[in-house]
Amino acid sequence: MNQQKPPKGNNPLKNIAVLSGIGIEMGLIIYLAAQGGIWLDEHYQTEKRIFTAIATILGVAIAIYVVLLQLKRIKY
Repeated sequence: MNQQKPPKGNNPLKNIAVLSGIGIEMGLIIYLAAQGGIWLDEHYQTEKRIFTAIATILGVAIAIYVVLLQLKRIKY
């Protein structure tokens, strides 16, 4: 009875762990960026919440960039 082991670089459990953490990581990055924008708006007393909008958009862009980097490292 010859048991075959999967190829060394193809670990499905590792891929699942990486993919499951992506959503949490994206949410955390966007949340922290939005909170930073809220703090800036309160600090500079802006009425239109422009810092919140800019920081949130920047947080989304950073989160997408980080996810794309992680997806490149996943072995299929």
